[in-house]
Formats: sequence, structure tokens, C-alpha cells
Amino acid sequence: MSSSDLQNLYQQVIVDHAKQKHGYGLRDDDAAASSHQLNPTCGDEVTLNLHPSASGGVASISWEGHGCSISTASASLLSDIVSDDSRDEITAKIAAFRELMQSKGTLDGDEELLGDAVALAGVSKYVTRIKCAMLPWVALEDALTHTR
Repeated sequence: MSSSDLQNLYQQVIVDHAKQKHGYGLRDDDAAASSHQLNPTCGDEVTLNLHPSASGGVASISWEGHGCSISTASASLLSDIVSDDSRDEITAKIAAFRELMQSKGTLDGDEELLGDAVALAGVSKYVTRIKCAMLPWVALEDALTHTR
């Protein structure tokens, strides 16, 4: 697959997740922690709830928010890859995604760890868009620090 084909595929993944938001809709029933984050530069915002697993990790996340397609797709993609993960696994995913966003387009991302979230790799070339992609990940990181 050429780099142009891959870029088109990644763009389609972002568009699809921005339209069909996985994990969208806050579930408060068993939320262990919550975080609300705002990007003052553009007005994007997200509220994210962590839902605990029986093993003490995170079974899933739910979220609500509004903003550009990048922040919305990022939250949707994030909800897909956080599933019955330990705190250590989630911390590793956050670190890998942060590294990807700081790469200025030089990294492809670890698809095994980040799943389809690697589709956001191209965002790292645009400094003004990195905060959009990071917003739900920052909310997840913040919520982890407040879990019971």
C-alpha cells in the first residue's frame, strides 16, 4: 500500500469516528472517576468517565463533548482501545500516543498498542491540531489520577 493510500485510509478512519462516535454518551452508573477538559485555543471540550473492571482496572470509558473532527475522532478511537485494561496498560497507551503526537510526523505509531488511533499520526505535523487530538487522552490521564 502506498503512503498516499495509507493517508487516505487514515483520513477515512478519522471521518468515520467523527461521525459515528464510539463510546459517546456519559454513563454515570458505575463511573469511578471523571474529567472535564477544555482546549481554550479552539473551544473543543470533552468530559470523560472511567468505568472500573472487576480486576481494578478500567473496563471502558464513556464521554461527551464537542469540537472539531480530530478531537471527536480521538475520543472515539480512545474509547475503542480502552477495554479491560490495567492502569499500567492505559498509562503505556497514553505515553505512546503522546510520543506519537510529539513526533512531528516522524513516527507511525504502535498499532498493536494504539489500534486505529495511529490514524491520527499525521496530526503531529500540525502543531495547532495536536491539542485537539490530545484532549481526550489528557482527560483520561487526569481521570486516572482521581480513581477510587
